Formats: sequence, structure tokens, C-alpha cells
Amino acid sequence: MNYLFRTLAAFAVLLATAGGALAQGWPNRPIRMVVPYTPGGYTDLMARLVGQKISEALGQPVVFENKPGANAIIGTDVVAKAAPDGYTFGTVIAAHAANATLNPKLPYDTQKDFTYVSLMSVAPMIMIAHPSLPANNVQELIALAKAKPGTLNFASSGVGAAAHLTMEMFMSRSGIKMQHVPYKGTAGALQDTIGGQINVMFDVVGPTMPQVRSGHVKALVVTAKDRIPAASEVPTMAEQGVADFVAGSWAGLIAPAGTPKEIVDRISAEAKKALADPAMIAKLADQGIVAVGSTPEEFRAFVAEDIARWAKVIHDAGIKME
Repeated sequence: MNYLFRTLAAFAVLLATAGGALAQGWPNRPIRMVVPYTPGGYTDLMARLVGQKISEALGQPVVFENKPGANAIIGTDVVAKAAPDGYTFGTVIAAHAANATLNPKLPYDTQKDFTYVSLMSVAPMIMIAHPSLPANNVQELIALAKAKPGTLNFASSGVGAAAHLTMEMFMSRSGIKMQHVPYKGTAGALQDTIGGQINVMFDVVGPTMPQVRSGHVKALVVTAKDRIPAASEVPTMAEQGVADFVAGSWAGLIAPAGTPKEIVDRISAEAKKALADPAMIAKLADQGIVAVGSTPEEFRAFVAEDIARWAKVIHDAGIKME
């Protein structure tokens, strides 16, 4: 029996030593960053900006893999199923929290199957419309939708995405109904809004304001408490008679559950350092994004709170995965 105990103790020491060796030798090859949306949107932007800084700090390439579909579930599941060896990370946004309620048959457990690394940023939404829409502000849109119930449509980057849920909140508050047209990412939704197939959509400021300033679309409102520098000409909901309406998205880094703590802490620290850089803060602010950079513990708590927040919206609106 003593021999058995000594053997088990020796094995435990061996595992601990191996884990330490892994952390010390890491990284010695490229790191994969899974982005569960198409290129060009908020998620992709944050992954590449912060991922590049992490790559420079670690001296290894960060390879970005865009795996869109099913409201980010496809790409996120790749992260959940990956080996927890510090060579796979992912970027998620508010849809990640919404999916916990929206899809009861998720192929992963939102709370248990991931290590939460860092909340990178938060971003308010902006509502844009095709120039031909006969509404130039929120009140005119509400009046138009009530005059033509069910005939207007809106796009989003997917069922349960922050853009979708924010519009559901808006429709509920204003007593209107519009038809939802979900896409697999921001790029397609924006393209069809510019083309006139879509009437209105919510999205983060970055991809949309260049189109607003070029005249391809028009901006109706931002969902921030106060006007934001990146879209200073666009009024808030409160300014247009819709009180207490503040909403937005966020982007954060995740890893498979079981990823060594020393690796997670290092990635979190490098992300926080990158997001504290004045140049990065200014670059993101220009696109209506607020840099954050959090600890793993803070990010996990944030996600838990967001799951509860969106659960109410989903239940109240009766939203189901299509």
C-alpha cells in the first residue's frame, strides 16, 4: 500500500512538473485565434488588433481563422473542442452570452467549457437606414412602422446577436414590429442595407460611419448614454424621446477550459497592456469603441451578468433560434 501511495505521489509531481514545463516552453509555434464571424466586423477587428499585439509580445505568429455561422456557435465550438494547450484562443461578443438562453441545445456549456481570458472592449450601437427610407429619425421610423405594420425589415449579424437583441428591445419599447433578416456577419447585412434590400439595421459604429459619411446610408440614432466622438452628429435615444435606452456589444478573448493558468494570465496581461496603449485607445475611440482589458475573473463575472441580462430580452420577445 505504501508503494502505491509513493507511486501516486510521484505521478502527481510528474504532472505538476510537466505543466510547468509546458508553460515555460510556451509558445514555441503559432497560436490560433478563432473568429466566429466573417472578416470586417467588430469581432474580427478586435481579434486582429489585439491578436497582433499579442503576437509581437510573444514572438510567435497569431493565425486568424474566420469560422462564421449559427450566430457564432460554429466557431465558438471549435474553441470549446480544442486542446487546452495554450495554442487555441477565440474572440466572442455579446451573442456568446445570448446563445446560452437562445439555444438550449448548444454543443458546449457556456460557463464550464471555456476559460475566460479578457474583456477587450465595449461598443454602443448605431441604427442606420437606406437613404430611400422615408424616416430620418427614431420618431419618424416609429410612425412609419406603425403606419405599415410588418412591411419594414431589419438586418443583423445573426439571430441573438447584440444587433438583433437591441432591435428587439427597441421594437418592444416603441410598440412596433419589423421583419428580421439575419446574416452570418456584419459585412453581408451592411452590403444589403446599402443596396436597399434592407431598410434598417443596428451595428457598432466602426463599419458603418464611413458609409454614413459617404451617403450610402443614413444614421438615425446611437444607443449610448451620451453622443460619442466617432459619430458626434448622431443623436442618442434619449434626445429623441426614448428614455433609458442604452445598449451595445462587447468583445472578449476565450480559451478552452483547462488551459494552464499561467498561459491564460500571460495572454490576459498582454491584452490589457495592448488595450492600455494610448494609440490603441484612440484608434478604437475613433470607431466608437471603448477599450477595456480585464482580468480572467472579471471577464467571467461580466459574461455571467450578460447572460442574465439578455435572457430577459429573449424571453420577453419570444426569440428562438431559426
